[in-house]
This record gives sequence, structure tokens and C-alpha cells, in this order.
Amino acid sequence: MAQITLTKENTYNGSLILVTPEFPLMPYSVADTMIPALEKQPEILIEKQAAKSLQELLASIHCKNDIIAVSGFRTQEEQEQIWNDSIAENGLSFTQKFVAVPGHSEHQTGLAIDLAENKEDIDFICPAFPYTGIFQDFRQKATSFGFIERYMAGKEFITGIGAEPWHFRYVGYPHSVIITEENMALEEYIHFLKENTDFGHPYIYHSSDAKIEISYISLDTNEPVKIDIPEKSSYFISGTNEGGIIFSLWRKHNEH
Repeated sequence: MAQITLTKENTYNGSLILVTPEFPLMPYSVADTMIPALEKQPEILIEKQAAKSLQELLASIHCKNDIIAVSGFRTQEEQEQIWNDSIAENGLSFTQKFVAVPGHSEHQTGLAIDLAENKEDIDFICPAFPYTGIFQDFRQKATSFGFIERYMAGKEFITGIGAEPWHFRYVGYPHSVIITEENMALEEYIHFLKENTDFGHPYIYHSSDAKIEISYISLDTNEPVKIDIPEKSSYFISGTNEGGIIFSLWRKHNEH
């Protein structure tokens, strides 16, 4: 049996962190490694694992040039520029609906990517990404590769952001599958786990080759939490940026 120790600092990092109007990005939340989201667009960067998964996803639907990246990782300065330019061009009301306040944008984590149909005129703020053809093929397979359509229509009152069919967020598997199958926003998923699980009473997700135990662990205080990990078991930890950790433990179906 191995043991790991979780501290308050762990709550600010990982692919499940909330970066929203309510929860600002913490300085150390940004992923350490950014690489090109697509080989043909080396100027647009996202977090390394997200990029690898995105490229595998596009290959799985045999996408060559139909889908392009519009925006990935942004610095604070870049987000401020986009915010100010949009206000000047589109007004405050439009900007508040479709552009995150600087310091509150998922793009600043490196875990979000805006995609578009590859055509001559592309709107940087609201690019076209239809619910048809290869674009819908992308959506239907996205969850298997750890991505969710982050800002769904009907969830605006929860996310604080207008529906954005072009904005995809890497959260990792199986969280992406559960969120999509249960028609949850990321905020709802974290709240569900927080209210219904703890380390001794996890949510169970059955994949084809494993039983995955998912638990919310509160770290609202400064006291560290120690967790025992079964030998040879894989696990994944992500902060939520709202005081907790999501702990996922993989067990083979014949394990107890």
C-alpha cells in the first residue's frame, strides 16, 4: 500500500479545475507544458496531454483540413487585449456573454480550445462549428478522448457564459463521458461529486476494462489529507479550484 499526501495547493491544479466568473485562475494553475494543438498550426498552444488527445481525436474521424484551431492557450495580457477589443467592436453586453473576464478564462489554463470549420472567413470570437457532418462526428467522439463541449445551450445560468458550440475543454476520461452522458456542466459535475461522494463512498464508473472509483475530497482547511493507494492501482488527481480534489482510482474488474 502506497500513501500520498494532498494539501491546499493541490486544489488549484489539474484538468478538472473550475475557471469561471466566480473562480479566478490561480497563478500556479497554468499547465507547465504547452505544445501546438495541431501540427499545422504551431502558433496555437494547449496543454500537452490535451494536445495529444485532440490530435488522436481528429485522426479517429479522419479529419484532414476540415477543422482548424482558432484559439488555445492565452496569457493574461492576451485575454485583456481580446476583452478590450471585443468591447470596442461589439459592446459590453456581447463581450460579457462570449468573452471571459481576464483572469477568469479557461483559455488561460491551456485546457481549452476553440475550433472552427475551415473556411475563408472565420469569426475569432464566435467561429462556426456546426452540429452536422464531421463537426458532429468530432462531438460524438470527443468524450472518449477526454473533451467536453463546455458551454452548452440551456446551461448559461450555471456557467455564466453564452452557448459556445466551438469551445471544447479537456477534463480527462472518464469525467468527459459522465459529464456528457448526464447532461451536466462542469460546475454541476463537481457539485454532484461534492454532495454525493467522499473517499470511502465513491461514485463508480465501469469502463470496458476497469472499475473507476471517483471521489470528492474537501481541502477547505490547511490540514493535509493522507490517502492510501492500493499497490499496482492507477490513480488520477485533479483540483477543482473551489476547495477540493477529485480523486479517481482505477481497479480491474476482479479487484476488491
